[in-house]
Amino acid sequence: MTKSFNVQSFFDTRTSTFTHLIDDGIECAVIDPVLGFDLSSGIVDTVSIDVVEQVIIRRGLTLRWLLETHIHADHLSGSALLKRRLGGLVGIGRRVTDIQTIFREVFNARDVATDGSAFDRLWNDDERFQVGKLHVRAMYTPGHTSADIAYAVGERLDGPLLAVFVGDSLLMPDVGTARCDFHGGDAELLYDSIRRLMQFERSTPLYMCHDYPPPGRVPGCVTTVGEQRDRNIHVRDGIGKSEFVALRSHRDAGLTTPVLMQPAVQVNIRAGNFPPAEESGVTYIKIPLRNSPE
Repeated sequence: MTKSFNVQSFFDTRTSTFTHLIDDGIECAVIDPVLGFDLSSGIVDTVSIDVVEQVIIRRGLTLRWLLETHIHADHLSGSALLKRRLGGLVGIGRRVTDIQTIFREVFNARDVATDGSAFDRLWNDDERFQVGKLHVRAMYTPGHTSADIAYAVGERLDGPLLAVFVGDSLLMPDVGTARCDFHGGDAELLYDSIRRLMQFERSTPLYMCHDYPPPGRVPGCVTTVGEQRDRNIHVRDGIGKSEFVALRSHRDAGLTTPVLMQPAVQVNIRAGNFPPAEESGVTYIKIPLRNSPE
């Protein structure tokens, strides 16, 4: 890394999620922070958030941005909590409105606005912004959902890239790619999004949001464009779109619903905030029944 770009990654073992802290030595951004939640007890914890916060405070950084790559279905976002503690603005891709519209109806969440106003900033494709001296480009990468976005970081507006944070599109080469069977998911779009990411220089570092390592390998979050093009088991060079779509569709058909999907989506469409408390003063997470016995 250069002197003006630092990245530190934190692994939440419970959800297999990586949170990334990027900074220029003065200002920082946190990408995909994780809030702990135990489904069986309803207990919320801040273990992962506390670690990130302590690093930011210890290094004397100013938190400028909390960046979400999409509405996660496997963990609750810690963006709202970090914003309350340290400041900063929460940003996500503009198509988050699609996901809010879908799940407002699924959960009868009448308090949820479907215009993205729960977030501070909605990024357009190729929109540029800064984290201190670092230049960041938001890249629309649909496929896992209709609202996914990646963040490409460089020291100059149109200079070489220092890193790309790909969210839930690519996984490590020996794991493959993200599922496409959620609301708004589309394997053809994911293939196109990944090929767009593959157009960067082969040496460009790519940072994952998750890792599910096979036996014998420790979790890892960074690879390169070249490694993905050469070795990704789902989408390496030579695998065409139709072959990928068939493979992805077959795999998705056998996957189960993420354990935390119900609470995660309800919190995450609210930018990391919980549903409002009811008359009892208690906040509730809803679980819609797909069928009910006669």
